[in-house]
Amino acid sequence: MSARKISMSVNGRAYSADAEPRVTLMDFIRDYLGLTGTHMGCEHGVCGACSVIIDGEAMRACLMFAVQAEGRSITTVEGLSNDDGTPGTLQEAFRDAHGLQCGYCTPGMLIAAEALLAENPNPSTDEIRGAIGGNFCRCTGYVQIVEAIALAAQNLRGAGK
Repeated sequence: MSARKISMSVNGRAYSADAEPRVTLMDFIRDYLGLTGTHMGCEHGVCGACSVIIDGEAMRACLMFAVQAEGRSITTVEGLSNDDGTPGTLQEAFRDAHGLQCGYCTPGMLIAAEALLAENPNPSTDEIRGAIGGNFCRCTGYVQIVEAIALAAQNLRGAGK
């Protein structure tokens, strides 16, 4: 197959690169754009480690070809940081509530949380659990992740965001 120019907006910045049509969005983001925060887990769309937000919706980057993202707006975990590169509110809440251990699932959890909070700034515990239900974590037992998302929601509401 011949390479094709693929252009998209990632974290508010325009990107363009040549890639074969068989390249997954996850591989494109990591290998072609150099944004390695999106993690490769199962490569079957089950674990959630590769989650990104595409046009406002959390999706699995391993289940999509990069050519399918042509012209779309994507947010990766790097896009959740403040403009100066410091951790954003959600990332700080994960730190403060000890919502991570090994960190492998963390990018996908952050993306799921970001998508939830964009839609529902005051989620219940059950809504938080539902939002992250498709993401696997082998370390934390999820309790602190749920607490971190609730803390981020509280902090964001207090900041008027």
